[in-house]
Amino acid sequence: MTTQHAAAGTTDDRTAIAVPPARRRIEAIDMLRGLALVAMAIYHFGWDLDHFGYLERGVTAVGGWKMLARATAGSFLFLAGVGLVLAHGTGTVRWRPFLFRLGKVYAAAALITVATYIAFPQSFIFFGILHAIGTFSLIGLAFLRVPGLVSILLGAAAIAAPFYLRAPLFDTPALWWVGLSTVPPVSNDYVPLFPWIGPFFAGMGLTRLLAGRVGALGRAAEHAATQTPLKYAASAGRHSLAVYLIHQPVLFGLVYAVSLVAPPPPPDLRADYVQSCVRACSAEPSPVSCAAFCTCTLQELDSRNLFTPMQEGTIDLTTDARITEIREQCTLSSPPVQPPAP
Repeated sequence: MTTQHAAAGTTDDRTAIAVPPARRRIEAIDMLRGLALVAMAIYHFGWDLDHFGYLERGVTAVGGWKMLARATAGSFLFLAGVGLVLAHGTGTVRWRPFLFRLGKVYAAAALITVATYIAFPQSFIFFGILHAIGTFSLIGLAFLRVPGLVSILLGAAAIAAPFYLRAPLFDTPALWWVGLSTVPPVSNDYVPLFPWIGPFFAGMGLTRLLAGRVGALGRAAEHAATQTPLKYAASAGRHSLAVYLIHQPVLFGLVYAVSLVAPPPPPDLRADYVQSCVRACSAEPSPVSCAAFCTCTLQELDSRNLFTPMQEGTIDLTTDARITEIREQCTLSSPPVQPPAP
């Protein structure tokens, strides 16, 4: 998320990363990071509208909104991998700037965790994009000299890992950051090791494969970055961590202010719950009818007087045994998904 500086060249042609001299900014990275910030701001604005009831409840968690969120997170992680190789790709880690940058990223991540725990205790961010960038940067140091193609293959394996390696062993909260739990935890921004280190490794690998061309790409980007509106994207990219920390509180505050003047129509909480549940269920393979399952869970929540506490966030959906029992009961009682007609 922060500015990467170019590493000095090396005499080994197999690993040399041809970049501008040390301490000179690479406009291509700033520009791409700035565009990713724009995409992130668009998603967060949509999330805020969803949260305050101006959009259909839960719509930003599925479909095109979900794809936008994932593409944006992947872009930041890819660029972080690119930056790590550009800054330290000769194999000699420049420890002082690395640790300074890492400290800023982890400090910002801790601020995000504390702030979201206060605002959203049931879905606070314990391992989001900043936590991921800091952790993946540490892991990436061990792979700086790995050939580019190998890094890309490691990235592909990381992306595939959740499809094959999920296990109850990872269901403990202490291992949620790994990303291999059988039941994903509830969080407003969850970017675990698997699969998200995949784009990071891909960025490292592609940068190595493009060794010798980075300088030319940077010079072309310098010209592009002088054009409006790309120059504004490059400017935002030069201060990406500050923009990241500031933009969402500003957007959230603006939508909140509008809600005081022109509040949205009062929601039908039960209808919203069923719609949100069906969307989430339909987004993943399900052995039963999502509509029947979600209707069943609503009825059970009402019969046990749990619906209101759930809406108020006074019960933990990930650890409350009653919620687990309702899910299992409704899975067994719901009709199976019918195969498509031949």
